[in-house]
Amino acid sequence: MQQTDIIIIGGGILGLATAFQLSRDYPRLNITVLEKESKLATHQTGHNSGVLHTGIYYKPGSLKAINCREGKSRMEGFCRNEGIDFEICGKVIVAITEDELPVLEMIYQRGRTNGVRCEMISKEQLHELEPHVAGIKAIHVPEAGIVDFMQVCERLAERVLEVDGNNIEFSAKVSGIRQTAQRVVVQTDQTEYEGRLLVNCAGLYSDKITSMTQTPDAKIIPFRGEYYMVRPEKHHLCRNLIYPVPDPEFPFLGVHFTRMIDGSLECGPNAVLAFAREGYTRSNINLLELAEVLSYRGFIKMALKYWRAGAGEMWRSFSKAAFVRALQRLIPEITADDLNAAPAGIRAQAVMPNGKLVDDFLIQQNENIINVGNAPSPAATSSLNIGKHIVGVAAERLGTEF
Repeated sequence: MQQTDIIIIGGGILGLATAFQLSRDYPRLNITVLEKESKLATHQTGHNSGVLHTGIYYKPGSLKAINCREGKSRMEGFCRNEGIDFEICGKVIVAITEDELPVLEMIYQRGRTNGVRCEMISKEQLHELEPHVAGIKAIHVPEAGIVDFMQVCERLAERVLEVDGNNIEFSAKVSGIRQTAQRVVVQTDQTEYEGRLLVNCAGLYSDKITSMTQTPDAKIIPFRGEYYMVRPEKHHLCRNLIYPVPDPEFPFLGVHFTRMIDGSLECGPNAVLAFAREGYTRSNINLLELAEVLSYRGFIKMALKYWRAGAGEMWRSFSKAAFVRALQRLIPEITADDLNAAPAGIRAQAVMPNGKLVDDFLIQQNENIINVGNAPSPAATSSLNIGKHIVGVAAERLGTEF
């Protein structure tokens, strides 16, 4: 059995940001990060499109809104100090039809309340920013940005490991947890780790880890987001970031265009049920995980509520032509020939037993265990601030000196 002070499950950006913050605030404590894969940030972080979100969409006062605003500032500061390339390029949220204007106005007011620098602009102003975009009105958010979150993870890991006594263990899949009032023991495929505090940042499997010591408040439902890359000769169609007005009845932002920090141009995603928690393709099926989802009453209630929108997402998954039509609402000139299929990502979406999608960060506490049960977008943007919040929770529970 290996001894440590703090055990963090999950080597994605949230687990690493938490380890980084703990190592800065409590450098005398030893930290061990357990990652079940052979390298860092393999899943949600590794498939992130790299947008530095501003917090314009989120309910004022929510953890999402607060952590996004503060987290974005901290992320920019970290990248600046570490010499990591990022760019504040701006984005537009575009209304195509008159009936989208009330939602556009609501988003604008939320942005202003949240302290986001944004401006409602006319069709003519929109076309000055994005000449190839259709639309009658838009919100311009000049402070939105782009970064490579994988590079951020690599640097966070370096900073964690430069503190004596800290470790990142790979191929360390957790199979069990035991706890007492003072200690917690984590069993992996290889060995056991004993510490004073456990932080669960397991992402797609966060509810599974939570269930080892308590009943999770919500179950993770995996949604696959499918993308296309725009051919280089058509990159001129999108200068920066172009988003539609989201459907207020559907909890996803809709297909959009994202210029990435490496100069490529990505479009998507749709949002379809994945047939496995790590089901990055339609053919990747885990029958046990799929059966668990389909039999969960929260999923059944959610599916009944969103079946119409979900059917449209599924159709776009199987029909490139349908996907292209959704993109053409924003940029009419885009064609199927302009697009190449790109790797998909998986979103770990927590769903309550009553069918409600958890739209905010969800943190459960249990003696000397902190479970991050839901960390949806903008978790990467917010990660450094979420890590700071977790450190505060730990200090409250275990004392300022642990």
